Amino acid sequence: MEKDKMQKGFVALVGAGPGGAGLLTRRGGEYIAKADVVVFDRLVSSEILDMIPSGVEKIDVGKIAGFHKVGQSDINTILLEQAQKGRMVVRLKGGDPFVFGRGGEELELLEQHNIPFEVVPGITSAIAAPSYAGIPVTHRDFCSSVHIITAHQKENEPLKINFEALVGTGGTLVFLMGVSAVQGIVNGLLAAGMTSNTAAAVIENGARYNQRKVVTSLGQLLEQVQQQRIKSPAVIIVGDVCSLSDKYDWFSKLPLHGMEIVVTRATDKLGSLSSKLRELGASVQDCPCIVTASRMQEDGVQSKLKELHKYDWLVFTSVQGVQLFFDEMRALGMDWRNLSHLKFGAVGPQTAAILAQQGFVADCIPEVFDGVHLAQSLLVQTEAQAKILLVRATQGNALLREKLLEADRCAEDLFVYDIMPDTVAAERIQTVLRDSEQMYVTFTSASTVEGFVKSIPNFDASKIKGICIGEQTEQRAREYGIAHCIAAQATVDSMIEKIKEIYDATKRA
Repeated sequence: MEKDKMQKGFVALVGAGPGGAGLLTRRGGEYIAKADVVVFDRLVSSEILDMIPSGVEKIDVGKIAGFHKVGQSDINTILLEQAQKGRMVVRLKGGDPFVFGRGGEELELLEQHNIPFEVVPGITSAIAAPSYAGIPVTHRDFCSSVHIITAHQKENEPLKINFEALVGTGGTLVFLMGVSAVQGIVNGLLAAGMTSNTAAAVIENGARYNQRKVVTSLGQLLEQVQQQRIKSPAVIIVGDVCSLSDKYDWFSKLPLHGMEIVVTRATDKLGSLSSKLRELGASVQDCPCIVTASRMQEDGVQSKLKELHKYDWLVFTSVQGVQLFFDEMRALGMDWRNLSHLKFGAVGPQTAAILAQQGFVADCIPEVFDGVHLAQSLLVQTEAQAKILLVRATQGNALLREKLLEADRCAEDLFVYDIMPDTVAAERIQTVLRDSEQMYVTFTSASTVEGFVKSIPNFDASKIKGICIGEQTEQRAREYGIAHCIAAQATVDSMIEKIKEIYDATKRA
């Protein structure tokens, strides 16, 4: 079947859900991973777009209320033309394609031309937004049905909704695309006999970090929407279940709900910091700003790998260094027997954890996780003339080796990779920062500071508030004039505690 899809061309109509990648189905993720081209809407989150493999063509057909970037008929033609080229086409649509998503219209042209397709359902905002606002759309004590209605209308035309029938059901009513039609919805329901004190709610940006909600009565709904300046995308819910919102609201209580933060990292590395921040409710913009380039194939590196018997200690200063080192060892047919005489050092617990996955326990981990303190710890555990091989990046902290040499240790560098700014990330970073008065940015190494700054033409330090993992990173931020704070310890968890502290202070202010 997969071979047949590729020969004929194939379209996967994928519901991307209402927000982040956590609400994307596994099936949808599988199609994104093997796409040749992805055609996406405005409401597809950057987190999901980040899942698209490099080299895959991206076509933005996003629509904004009142302005169609690409017309529907043009979208249908794009899907057909791409599939006729024999490509695996993924059409990413916010929510569910068949819940007022015009998914059926996009399939018509494909069906007429015998293009094979599959529809991958998505989580609709009609269910997700209420859930994230603590509103169960059905509840035995309140109702026995839920009804999803589109309030989208052509300009200057009345709503074509049978309000009498809806009121007669006694169920929960969920209106999509209804912000501009609030007055018509309220008037229609009241005229059909619904009481003005019926509970109602409107949820803006449902299931996203900047979700806002207003819980009120039907009679006060229009006034509240206007006072709070609620904008699209928003979902309107009418029914007594709305009264449960404060009781069951879990999302807005997350400690970082409403915070937006940029996480800098290497292009090829997805760290735990982003995922942990998202779990706490923050909106995370992953900004790959540095590229790591392996040096494992160079003659000098290869020769030292074959001379490991000469050393007493093997010391790693990064996760990448551990991974590159052991991958190359296996490629050369070497195993743990070549390392059985060695003791091991690691700059911090994350590096030590990756080392443990290779089957080796770190004998030395400093209390403060940087090169200077690693050198101090090694000096305590080694004697004069101890032969130490430092596995690290070419751009690593020179003080590590200098301090070991000053104390009469035989320290040598094994540079296994280079760190360079990622110029491809420049446009992404500029887009993130463009509309922000001040953006919080995490820096987990001095090289991420360097890469971040060099990726942005006309860098404006006044728009950045940095959260640095350690002293060396802080020093580089200071050199570039970036206002910053530093985590109590050089760990991801300590950075997160600092971020929570900053955000709490901001909300109190």
